[in-house]
Amino acid sequence: MHLETIPVYIVLFVAAVLSGLIDAIAGGGGLIALPALLAVGVPPQIALGTNKFQSSFGSFTASSYYWRKGFVDLAKARTGIVFTFIGAALGAWAVQQIQTEILNSIIPVLLFIIALYTILTPSLGHKELHPQIGAKTFFGIAGILFGFYDGFFGPGVGSFWAIAFVLFLGFDLQRATGHTKVMNFTSNIVSLVVFAIGGSIWFVHGIVMAVGQVIGARIGARLAVKKGIAVIRPLYIVVVLATVLKLLYDRFL
Repeated sequence: MHLETIPVYIVLFVAAVLSGLIDAIAGGGGLIALPALLAVGVPPQIALGTNKFQSSFGSFTASSYYWRKGFVDLAKARTGIVFTFIGAALGAWAVQQIQTEILNSIIPVLLFIIALYTILTPSLGHKELHPQIGAKTFFGIAGILFGFYDGFFGPGVGSFWAIAFVLFLGFDLQRATGHTKVMNFTSNIVSLVVFAIGGSIWFVHGIVMAVGQVIGARIGARLAVKKGIAVIRPLYIVVVLATVLKLLYDRFL
């Protein structure tokens, strides 16, 4: 290892810790990790692949922690895992066939509506409510839709999953966040395979960040479990709005 590369790895490690912490609580960790990779000179396509590689460690760590603490029912979520995998594979294929311009315009609007609804509904996700539809129906539909979106485009998918769990299955935000991490990990694996086949991962950079992700994700998941909605809700709103601003910046500036 050259001495001049040490500061690069330190920057990536710290960014990954912060990314994993935020992602485990409210999603959106890519808002930190991906810019960090680009900032140290990683080419865009490689940065996307390396980001998927390192973030998969964080989503696995967070989802396994939520599961051990009883906030994730893997038996119930099995249908969602299968359909999310299928949807993500279809999305990863489709993104290579068609343009994403329309999503650049639509997604910020949808995310802003989610943020506004969350702000104007203080009781949202405070307690368990009666499900609006059956779990298998929900996981089948949401798995295909959100899995496809994550494989095709990605930004804000965690926000869509979380709000859907709350609105349609009646989850509180802790359970919603835990199940969201499981679905994120599922679609991450599909994207990771696609990038790996294409040779778009720098594994040394990715492994350094993976260590940071594991540390950050565990801290974030513990905070979310311990503090509950008091820490999840405000950070969730901030992350959603930050994602909106990033997408608008990318689209227009």
